[in-house]
Amino acid sequence: MTTEIKRLIRVRVAKGAAFKRDGYGKKRQLSDSWRKPRGQHNKQREQKKAKGALPKPGYGSPIAVRGMHPSGFFEVMVATATELAGLDPKTQAVRISGTVGDRKRVGLQAAAIAAGLKVLNARIVKTASEKATPAVKKSTAPKKEATKPVKATDAPAKKGAKKASDAAPEVKKAPVKDTKKAAMPKKAEKAPEGKAASKSAKPKAEPAAKQSAASKPKATKKTGSEVTKNE
Repeated sequence: MTTEIKRLIRVRVAKGAAFKRDGYGKKRQLSDSWRKPRGQHNKQREQKKAKGALPKPGYGSPIAVRGMHPSGFFEVMVATATELAGLDPKTQAVRISGTVGDRKRVGLQAAAIAAGLKVLNARIVKTASEKATPAVKKSTAPKKEATKPVKATDAPAKKGAKKASDAAPEVKKAPVKDTKKAAMPKKAEKAPEGKAASKSAKPKAEPAAKQSAASKPKATKKTGSEVTKNE
């Protein structure tokens, strides 16, 4: 593709316009395919602002690239191998028809490439054997089991051998003293509350009158006859 053709393709893209029928986007049943507006009061026919452009001179692409594929080739629809004869690989490219099946498409596509023609809709076609192989692999391939690392303790012990824990003598740990209790001084015992506390704390002092009475000998009462005799 020459530089002049590339320039004309860019001009065609810049000048191009999307012509859509009036009412497209307002009603679901209307497609965007172009229809000429024929209404007496149709705003698109009267070329009102923002009602859409009409196809008219000035929108056409340059004659040299009119109908050309963006790749720079004029495309030709092909359905059989006989239609490949007489095509120019320098200016023409091949598009394989959608009605061709996979079995015939393989041969037609190979013949077009061998003739030096560009295939615009080339694709890789899987054969029947290639389609069947993935299913066989899935069924025959064994599932990989997750293997855990074997530890030394998990190994089966021999009959004559003793366990390492049984062979080694058990070492008793010394009881750990509570350092917090040893560090803290003992609290003084609380004195009993109320009257009981006062009695246990200090003995009550007896009154002085009772002490003197206890030390003096008791005075004996005199009878009436004794009083008269003494007098």
